[in-house]
Amino acid sequence: MPPDDLAQTEDELLQLNRRLLDAIGAGDWNTYVELCDPSLTCFEPEARGTLVTGLEFHHFYFHEGRPRNSQITLIEPEVRMLGPDAAVITYVRLVQSRDGAGGGDTTSRTEETRVWRRRDGRWRLVHLHRSANP
Repeated sequence: MPPDDLAQTEDELLQLNRRLLDAIGAGDWNTYVELCDPSLTCFEPEARGTLVTGLEFHHFYFHEGRPRNSQITLIEPEVRMLGPDAAVITYVRLVQSRDGAGGGDTTSRTEETRVWRRRDGRWRLVHLHRSANP
C-alpha cells in the first residue's frame, strides 16, 4: 500500500474507532451495530474470561439516551495493518466521569485491542480484547 493510502486508511480506522467509542459512551446502539460485525467476538472484564460471540451480550450495557457525563482520551493509539483489508488498533483508554450527584470525579483505565476487517468496501469491528486495571 502506498504511504499516502496507508496514512489515509489508518486515519479512517482511527475515526471509525472513535465513532464506535462515542457510540458506546452515548448508549447509541444503532451506531454500534452499524460498526460491528454481527459475529463480533470479544474478551472483556464483564465476560469473566469467557469468549463472547455476537452482539446480544453487548446490548445489555446500552442505555438509550442516557446523559453523557464522561470524556474519553486515547493514549498512544497505534494502527497496524495486517493486509489491505485487516487492521489492529491498540491503545489505552482513559474515561473521566463526573458524578452529577456531587460524588466527585473518577478516571478509569483500560487497555484495548480492536481488530477491524474491510469487506465490500466497509470496515467493521470483528474482535476486541479489553483489560481493565484496578
